[in-house]
Amino acid sequence: MTITAPRDFLKSLFDAAVRAADPLTGIKSHLPEKPKGRTVVIGAGKGAAQMAQALESAWEGPIEGLVVTRYGYGCETRFIEVIEAAHPVPDAAGFAAARRLMETVNRLTEDDLMIALICGGGSALLPAPPEGLTLEDEIALNEMLLASGAPISAMNVVRKHLSTIKGGRLAAATKARVVSLIVSDIPGDNPAHVASGPTVPDDSTRHEALEIIKQYGLQLPRAALDHLNSPKADAPRPDDPVFSRHEHHIIASAGVSLEAAAALAKSQGIEPAILSDAIEGESRDVALVHAAIAREVLGRNRPFSKPVVILSGGETTVTLRAKGGKGGRNGEFALAMALAIDGQQGIHVLAADTDGIDGSEDNAGAFADGGTFKRLRAAGLDARRLLDGNDSYSGFAAVGDLFETGPTGTNVNDFRAILIA
Repeated sequence: MTITAPRDFLKSLFDAAVRAADPLTGIKSHLPEKPKGRTVVIGAGKGAAQMAQALESAWEGPIEGLVVTRYGYGCETRFIEVIEAAHPVPDAAGFAAARRLMETVNRLTEDDLMIALICGGGSALLPAPPEGLTLEDEIALNEMLLASGAPISAMNVVRKHLSTIKGGRLAAATKARVVSLIVSDIPGDNPAHVASGPTVPDDSTRHEALEIIKQYGLQLPRAALDHLNSPKADAPRPDDPVFSRHEHHIIASAGVSLEAAAALAKSQGIEPAILSDAIEGESRDVALVHAAIAREVLGRNRPFSKPVVILSGGETTVTLRAKGGKGGRNGEFALAMALAIDGQQGIHVLAADTDGIDGSEDNAGAFADGGTFKRLRAAGLDARRLLDGNDSYSGFAAVGDLFETGPTGTNVNDFRAILIA
């Protein structure tokens, strides 16, 4: 089958992936039993407002609470308050929101039910530094982690041991029964890693956090290092009795979204091939592997026969090599991919973040193909220099290849679709 509009086809796959991650579907199938007392909702993440809206539509009976989301990601709710704060670098609004969430859960009783709506982005949206550290310290920590190239799992080990709310501490602070409904943006779908697990503890330790800091050469303030070297940094363990009445459910994930995209491709006569929903690593390196596979298919019909669309998900990282560049990990992937497939007619790429924002700009990601390099050169831009400066956004904006969706209301992380025809 011939695809006459490759970008429209790739966009349709992205849309299918996002629809499959609609929180309403998962919430409806995991509604907890009503309590004797109050039902109070708390939450954090880039899709937290939409999750709250979905829960309100599915819940019968009184409900209240508050959730925090990124600026511009709020939506209309009837009973659950939505607070907006900064992401990916925390701010004072997030600091105040974290304090209010803690105050809310502290007031609940054993007869109450706390429903936690957790999704990606919650780490930055809930800054809560321990005693001796400031909000400015947590901001500096996040900036260092984002620039380090460390995988998200490693970042979250550090974050949860320099926090009074992450690592299960939010749930440990309440007497109420806790049910966490989680949209996973984490490779492997470990619920304790989503948003650094404010309601789900794990087995990581402060000693692991110190090793990660050493491995990535992070220059933390002395107060942060002193805290990590103290038992005060120890997070509650999963076997702590305080969690005995708690439960958690993954209600959406990258794997489900990729399957939905694959099903749509197949219905349109294009064979799909899912590589993995848990790919990690440096964005440009991951792009080179994808490009090598695409070239092999185009030239030799192996390991897949064309026409085929290769799908993958997960969360790649970008090690910042220069200051001043704009763009996120999906733009960086697309730019590196464009360089690697330069001149190869028949390869079309979409790399995007399912929450609608790639990094800190206003695009979800970017399109690329065998002619991207040529278009950039015609616009007076050096693609290699853009890549070296982590400035994919400027390049794709100049040639009209940005992929813009606005906030999608969910977040199951990276979505990559490569059509070879």
